[in-house]
Amino acid sequence: MARSATPALVYSTPQYRYFSEKLAQRPNFALGGLERVRFPDGEIYQRLTHPVRDRDAVVVGGTVSSEETMELYDLASGLANHGVDHLTLVVPYFGYATMERKSRSGEIVTAKNRAVLLSSIPRARICNEIVMIDLHTGGIPHYFENHLRPYHLISYKLIAKIVNGLDKSSDLILASTDAGRAKWVAFLANQLGLPAAFVYKRRISGTETEIRGINADVAGKHVVIYDDMIRTGGSLVKAGQAYRDGGAVRITAISTHGLFAGEGLARVRDSGLFDRVIVTDTHPNAIHMAESQKDGFLRVESVIPEVASFLENRENWGDAPEIDVS
Repeated sequence: MARSATPALVYSTPQYRYFSEKLAQRPNFALGGLERVRFPDGEIYQRLTHPVRDRDAVVVGGTVSSEETMELYDLASGLANHGVDHLTLVVPYFGYATMERKSRSGEIVTAKNRAVLLSSIPRARICNEIVMIDLHTGGIPHYFENHLRPYHLISYKLIAKIVNGLDKSSDLILASTDAGRAKWVAFLANQLGLPAAFVYKRRISGTETEIRGINADVAGKHVVIYDDMIRTGGSLVKAGQAYRDGGAVRITAISTHGLFAGEGLARVRDSGLFDRVIVTDTHPNAIHMAESQKDGFLRVESVIPEVASFLENRENWGDAPEIDVS
């Protein structure tokens, strides 16, 4: 990130403070000063407490809520207006990623609206960039407009490391929750020299799916299911049940984004299908859940080293919108 001895200033929205604090521990980064006050009517006051002109700035935030989205927008706009050289948005989890297209008449494509909003942030002196991780669909980077250059980081390296760290005494098979993730899972399985499997499912509604079958023999196997996100846990549990019915003797779930909405984590744990769930720290809910649990069922791995390495060496990547950080 930094092209000189001066470290890049790191800021964040409230829910991503854990991310910015760890990123700022790297040699090329330092925490930027920010005063934030919530007024009685709910409005948020923000003030940069140190000069930022001619500095590089990184703003970590997510569209995990409408308030966080607007704080990300306001903070980034303020940095640009106060003269930063290079403005980078790091959005570990891009919300509304499943609303990336219209499938029914009258639907609003919220993912594109969020991209257009962030694209309207004023331009820093050199450029604006946005870094996202394991998007639900690869088309989202193309929604960004104007002077905002998007980068989609694909965490093959971290997921492969997690899989390689599992018990190798049993026969592993890498699996997905549906055919939509099959290509990604098949690629990773090929890289690791493992067989791959996926389930056929049919979506009944916005929250319900029905499993129709499995494409591979999983009898006697340790099935490792990967999905880009665990939201309510419903699809994961149904896939796990299908693999268990197919004869899997052990099932582990791995996901990049652990949203765990409502009782999502409890639903997965109480199903009795999984020995553990491993996610990354792209979503604050995963951090909160891991800190509050007592049984160690949920494990969180960090994407921060990969993100920091990318930011530190970004000049080598050119204009490619999709980057394999492995």
